[in-house]
Amino acid sequence: MYQDFAQVLIREAKKLYTDQKLRVDLEEMVYAFDSSTIELCLKLCPWATFHHGRGAFKMHTLMDIRGSIPTFVRLTDGRIHDSKVMDKIPVEPNAYYLMDKGYVKFDALYKHFHLKNAYFVTRAKDNMVYEILERRKVDPDAGLISDQTIRLTAVKTSSKYPDTLRLVIYEDFSTGIVYRFLSNNFQLEALTIADLYRERWQIELFFKWIKQHLHVKTFYGTSMNAVFTQIWIAICDYLLLIIARKRFMLEPSLHTISNSIGQILFKRGNIRDIFNQPTLCVNTPEAELVDQLSLW
Repeated sequence: MYQDFAQVLIREAKKLYTDQKLRVDLEEMVYAFDSSTIELCLKLCPWATFHHGRGAFKMHTLMDIRGSIPTFVRLTDGRIHDSKVMDKIPVEPNAYYLMDKGYVKFDALYKHFHLKNAYFVTRAKDNMVYEILERRKVDPDAGLISDQTIRLTAVKTSSKYPDTLRLVIYEDFSTGIVYRFLSNNFQLEALTIADLYRERWQIELFFKWIKQHLHVKTFYGTSMNAVFTQIWIAICDYLLLIIARKRFMLEPSLHTISNSIGQILFKRGNIRDIFNQPTLCVNTPEAELVDQLSLW
């Protein structure tokens, strides 16, 4: 029931955030895909087998970057590898899909994204074997090291992805770390490829939200249905908050609204007047929770 209700809320949220502007100047849809492992007590939840005697399940999520809307969620046991869920993702032509290197599964990237005219941006693995077909000029002052057209040359990978790929090598000046971005898009600027991958961090913020703000560390049931139901309730809670924030043009951050809602739940008044006042009080200072994240 809550899973079905979440689908209704997802459609409503997507309508509200259709005109939301991206930090990257793109009109196309941009999605981030990742998973989060949520640990459980294996003795209480024997169905949640993970490894080394631990219990856990995974929350595989596709997020619409406009509005940070989780549009697709699949819950599995912890043993399912992230890449095995790739072919379950709903793919739209001309949309961009941002994934980390755990999803570098070349047959899935080729068949499920490239052949469906969708674009992906991910990070190349260190052991990738390839030949360089073309080099393009880049701006070193922007952190770009190279922009290349490549073809995979290893026996297995070349058969799984027979077409050319784009490899953009970028250095983050603030940390000195060099990143190698892999994509099937050759039209965007090289720096835009790097900026697109940076947007993937929004899905990490969502997972942090689910774990920390919606209190899923304590489960009220131990069966698979009970645990998954609580997760879907948390997702519905999140969706209701982003819908309310957009529909009523609320100024505070989502964290502030979430921490305040319990205090004013039975207060009568206009929701805009309640939340858009400068003296809105919350229990937990937001600054305590924002220092620990990295853009990459």
